Amino acid sequence: MQEMFSNIDLSRLPKHVAVIMDGNGRWAKERGEIRSLGHERGIPMVHDVSDIANKLGIKYLTLYAFSTENWNRPKFEVDMLMALIEATVEREIPFMLDNNMRMNVIGDMSRLPERTRKSLEKGMRVTAHCTGLVVNLAISYSSRWEIVEACRNIAIEVRDGKLKPEDINSDLFSAHLTTGGQPDPELLIRTAGDLRISNYLLWQIAYSELYFTPTYWPDFTPADFCEAIRVYQTRERRFGKTGDQIKEEKSQN
Repeated sequence: MQEMFSNIDLSRLPKHVAVIMDGNGRWAKERGEIRSLGHERGIPMVHDVSDIANKLGIKYLTLYAFSTENWNRPKFEVDMLMALIEATVEREIPFMLDNNMRMNVIGDMSRLPERTRKSLEKGMRVTAHCTGLVVNLAISYSSRWEIVEACRNIAIEVRDGKLKPEDINSDLFSAHLTTGGQPDPELLIRTAGDLRISNYLLWQIAYSELYFTPTYWPDFTPADFCEAIRVYQTRERRFGKTGDQIKEEKSQN
């Protein structure tokens, strides 16, 4: 564990890391197996990455588990994924409680099968008091859905007289997103080599550092996660300023 941490500056950790967990199906296909085996083999990585993030002291970890577009997959695969989610939640609740980790779900839960929805609701309810790492599971989620929902809810509040149009700004909009109250991710990791965002946290990652790795999710280890953090820490985050401005600000602090 200490060896993994040795190249990381623990005083400059991102507060929020988002992950696109990709490559389960390709991992299985390359081994001549059915796609469901890849999804099963990816589950331990959720446990391990959550564990290392919590040990590092990261406050929020958002995992892209099932997108709105994934509902278009074959019914067998969707049913299997829902069953995997249920089994994983039940298995991970004791671990999360023992490690002071809180479960949260972002996404359109109304589309989930009742059994899956109740399992996730239980996970959120029984870990609600935990004050360590918050694990956001993005399930039945897409950023366009989220943005439309935020717009709709703001419009309702304007219609009902709770808001005025001039009250609307970026902070208010952010508060109406599913991650309202959480800092935006400073780092977005995508596994399996594809170089795209796939309708994920589009508003929130406006200034995120992007880290792409060819490693498939079932092979992504805590050491790989730590390497992503190390690379993140080598980058200069300017937020529209020049590099010289950033250096000057650092020298004054």
